[in-house]
Amino acid sequence: MVKLIECPRDAMQGLHDFIPTETKANYINQLLKVGFDTIDFGSFVSPKAIPQMRDTADLLTQLDLSSTKSKLLAIIANQRGANDAIQFNEIDYLGFPFSISETFQQRNTNSSISESLTRVEEIQSLCVNNNKKLVVYISMAFGNPYGDKWNSEIVIEWTKKLADLGIEIIALSDTIGVSNKDNISSLFNNVIPEFTNVEIGAHLHTTPDTWLEKVDAAYQNGCRRFDGAIKGFGGCPMAKDDLTGNMATENLIKYFNQNNITTNLNNTEFENSLLKVLSVFPS
Repeated sequence: MVKLIECPRDAMQGLHDFIPTETKANYINQLLKVGFDTIDFGSFVSPKAIPQMRDTADLLTQLDLSSTKSKLLAIIANQRGANDAIQFNEIDYLGFPFSISETFQQRNTNSSISESLTRVEEIQSLCVNNNKKLVVYISMAFGNPYGDKWNSEIVIEWTKKLADLGIEIIALSDTIGVSNKDNISSLFNNVIPEFTNVEIGAHLHTTPDTWLEKVDAAYQNGCRRFDGAIKGFGGCPMAKDDLTGNMATENLIKYFNQNNITTNLNNTEFENSLLKVLSVFPS
């Protein structure tokens, strides 16, 4: 069995035109019927940085969690955002983007990698004390465009530092679409056996013609947690290829169904979500 994490927040956050809160809520309420393990629904970050997510707290009040098994995840970038997020009992997970590219970490969270590790430690303590779990995304896990040093040993080194802080879920994230079947296979084959007490996930970006080999490489090398976004919306504003976006959830489901891998999703409700998505995102 695999865990599927649906990421409407990632799909929406880069859009210029603000999506009304009610529209977001209607869409996410539909996603809550599908049976995803987790919905990455919003973020508590500066509204100047991500204007699209300025209504996350209001959005929560419009979500129907009465009959869903899905859990909610909100992205945060610092302790202030974490303090905001932990006030809501509805939120199960806080997600922190931790880049192993020094350049990108400065650009993304205005801090160095070492400073970000301190933030993770502080936020992890908050989570433990407030019945939340922290999910850390290792961004630029498959390389970076800045010339910062990268190899699998660096990924393993930072994974170990995060695991030593008690982080139980770590997603290896392809921030710019540079992952391929070879580096995916190598990375998951090295990381997963070494960190048996950590759930290692895949947040992969892809072009329409390379998704299958990426999913297969991750699954065949032990990954059982996959992030996706319906239709592959959102993803990589820095990617050189405009066709690069989030891993399309419908492709993930197709792969798992064809290989008789259990997802425990409601197929009818997923089809309803596919119909609704075009009313939320510009075509």
